[in-house]
Amino acid sequence: MAASIVIREATAADDDGVWNLLKPVFASGTMYSQSPDISREAALEYWGGGSHRVFVAETPDSDGDGGLPAVIGTYFLTPNLPVGSGGGHVANAAFVVSLTAAGRGIGRQMLEHALAEAVKQGFLAMQFNYVIATNTRAIALWERYGFKEVGRLPKAFRHPTEGFVDVLVMYKQLVPDVDEG
Repeated sequence: MAASIVIREATAADDDGVWNLLKPVFASGTMYSQSPDISREAALEYWGGGSHRVFVAETPDSDGDGGLPAVIGTYFLTPNLPVGSGGGHVANAAFVVSLTAAGRGIGRQMLEHALAEAVKQGFLAMQFNYVIATNTRAIALWERYGFKEVGRLPKAFRHPTEGFVDVLVMYKQLVPDVDEG
């Protein structure tokens, strides 16, 4: 059953909540290529720096729901390449869900929000550049929403328990019949 959440653009007041999500995921070394001992400042800069627009998913009462933290997910949306460049019409995004909220539909709701937001911002496609092949839950979700594997980087990620594993590049066109001119 999907948890009831609100997704909104993050503010500086959300930094602690976002860090509390990023820290254990980055520390696990299994889903992102950041250093497992990344500092709070570096993690927040990676997540929210540059052209990244950061969003948070929270429980409606902002006090937590059934033992969940108030901020239970976060994602960023950004151009995959600089806007105005030949690839600036393609979005990129990354997602983190609280480990205590896994399996409650938070990732699915954030993906739906990100896809709608990308279209609203004028992006024509979305690409995930570095999907670690052992992250099978994420891959299954992306595939359910029409993302296709368009590339595979053999043994490009050093997994802490699986050794070297493949990395996928996944892509979805957001606007059908794009003028190729």
